Amino acid sequence: MSISTSDFKNGMTVDLDDGLFQISEFQHVKPGKGGAFVRTTLRNVRTGAVIERTFRAGEKMERAVIDKREMQYLYADGSELVFMDAETYEQLQVGRQQLGTAPNYLVEGEGAVLQMYGDEIIDIELPASVVLTVTETEPGIQGDRVSGARKAATMQTGLVVQVPLFIEMDERLKVDTRTGDYIERANG
Repeated sequence: MSISTSDFKNGMTVDLDDGLFQISEFQHVKPGKGGAFVRTTLRNVRTGAVIERTFRAGEKMERAVIDKREMQYLYADGSELVFMDAETYEQLQVGRQQLGTAPNYLVEGEGAVLQMYGDEIIDIELPASVVLTVTETEPGIQGDRVSGARKAATMQTGLVVQVPLFIEMDERLKVDTRTGDYIERANG
């Protein structure tokens, strides 16, 4: 589907000669002299690289139609992660490296939204935070409550998070998926 610079919206994905890019920011500029143009900040959806690009006003390009599919994460099979489509029950194997840091936050049986361009997985949407269980950490020492002191805790997915000293094995913790930081203990 062909679009023009006047159709730009933040989050829109466009198919340019040098790759598939998502528009992070754009600004229409009309100088006193010369033609109007659009200044954009684009993120390459395959590599994550951010570039700045200027387009002439009204310039045409292809809009990439991104299909968002609700999936359930089933299990890891070596370097592959197996997902099941929530509508068709079709299973899909995805290379761990295709998902960046997302596997650190995937728990078996939980849902995720895979963004697909044709048959290619270009991104995965995770909730802002997930609840993970501590599988390994040093025991907390009674009375050791130094303000702000932290220790390493390995979560069930293999992610290592810095947590307060009072956190114990088998505790369920809320972890921020954008930064990998400990937020709080999870209730329940």
